Amino acid sequence: MIELAAAYAVAGAASNAAGTAFQRKAASASSRGGIRLLAELVRRRYWLLGMAGVIGAALFQSLALVNGPLALVQPLFILELPFALLIAAPLMHRRLPRSGWWGVGSCVAGLAALLAAAAPHGVTHDAPLTRWTPALCLGLGGMAVTVLLARHDRQPARRAALLAAASAIGNALTAALLKSATGTFADDGFLAFLCSWQTYGFALTGMAAVVLLENALQAGPLAAAQPALTIGDAMVSLVLGITLFGERIRAGWWLVPEVCGGLLIVVGVLVLSRAVQRIEFT
Repeated sequence: MIELAAAYAVAGAASNAAGTAFQRKAASASSRGGIRLLAELVRRRYWLLGMAGVIGAALFQSLALVNGPLALVQPLFILELPFALLIAAPLMHRRLPRSGWWGVGSCVAGLAALLAAAAPHGVTHDAPLTRWTPALCLGLGGMAVTVLLARHDRQPARRAALLAAASAIGNALTAALLKSATGTFADDGFLAFLCSWQTYGFALTGMAAVVLLENALQAGPLAAAQPALTIGDAMVSLVLGITLFGERIRAGWWLVPEVCGGLLIVVGVLVLSRAVQRIEFT
């Protein structure tokens, strides 16, 4: 089950990266904005391929969350950033910078070390309301606070990072709600899925996370937004997995390789964020 969940999560990260790269390719060829941009994009092959990638990523994520712990699945979506760079470079007719390869290696090695040491385990989608209530209050409250801080910050990089952090919290909440809703679907069928409050919860938090991400990318540089988004999603998901679903990770001396792996991921994400920005805007 764990191996299957990991395979689905990696496939989801690759699919989402492809979808994002194709959508950016389609949008880069247009100077329009707003509704006119969308009307133009829906007729483009690259945009349709991008939407197929995004839909595929959602399906893979659902399958991964049904079969494995949140603390395993969401950190694996960090691989979306290396995949995005590897796909976007040839698609945009750019050469992958040397720093990009170092970033890819750092992300992959760090993620492997972190997950191998932590060994997340415990597969359940049930959580009592007594756990959901504080999780939602703290999560939604955290999103609100970071948005308010961003509104009063005139420094573009900090605004982008704060809005991306809010989006990351929204993504983590969406994944937790999606895990619960898809588990209900797997156990009790489609009608129970439609009657579950988590189904409507993940739809709302997912839309909020997308809106916040768009604002983050508009507010400042990608190099400021991407690390907060990628690392924040993984960290909040890890906390939700442990506190909400009772998942477990190894502690003790295992914390040493876990911290080392986490630091490698941070370095890799920072390097890759700058490499992606260079590919898109040079």
